[in-house]
Amino acid sequence: MPQYPYLAALVCAMAVMSISYAYGDESPERPQAQAPAVALHVHSDSKSEDFSAVIKIFLFMTLLSLLPALLFSITSFTRIIIVLSFARQAFGVQNLPPNPVLIGLALFLTVFVMTPVWEKVYRQAYQPYQKKEIASEQALQITVSQFRTFMLAHTREKDLALMLHLGNYVCQSESDIPTTALIPAFLVSELTIAFQMGFLILLPFLIIDIIVASTLLAMGMMMLPPAVVGVPFKILLFILVDGWHLVVKTLVLSYT
Repeated sequence: MPQYPYLAALVCAMAVMSISYAYGDESPERPQAQAPAVALHVHSDSKSEDFSAVIKIFLFMTLLSLLPALLFSITSFTRIIIVLSFARQAFGVQNLPPNPVLIGLALFLTVFVMTPVWEKVYRQAYQPYQKKEIASEQALQITVSQFRTFMLAHTREKDLALMLHLGNYVCQSESDIPTTALIPAFLVSELTIAFQMGFLILLPFLIIDIIVASTLLAMGMMMLPPAVVGVPFKILLFILVDGWHLVVKTLVLSYT
């Protein structure tokens, strides 16, 4: 009787070994799985298509990582966000409107300003590429040329000449201007114009600060901060002149 359990265990072990052998467990006498044989029958065309798909995915992920840099460098976002920041700073209240609201407004204004450029890219580059009428290199060239046209139209000649001089470039026409010199020249022009617009926004609020400070000094209320008293008057002035409407209108018209 005590030997029956050992006999049952031995029978079970033999059954497991036989089942594993029948289903192709590692054995030198049975052929290996057929997965490698299936891989050998794949046509070269499908291999090339899979390879090109992998390259496209890689390029797309690379473009996503460079998207913030491209957004700041070759669009109107830089000028818009700086001018909106000046408008917020003019109130003397640093957290109103909040950063997400300000960035969201800047992004949608950028989309609005850049819509003509993106429509041309979509019609002349993306749609023909999707229909396989042009190659990817030609589509990229058309895209770059459209953004170059936008940047050249809004880059000051002084800044462009500076970058060409620093890079020792000799250009006979606009097509000869390298993109590596055009992008920094465009950014410098955007910063310069944005600060000029910001100064014009800050100037009337500075006058309000001076008037409030002089009034408090004449009344002997030197312990009362002028900035605290001036905030309601600044907001009132901004409301009366419809300030956000004027700021947005000026920003959009500056690109026409």
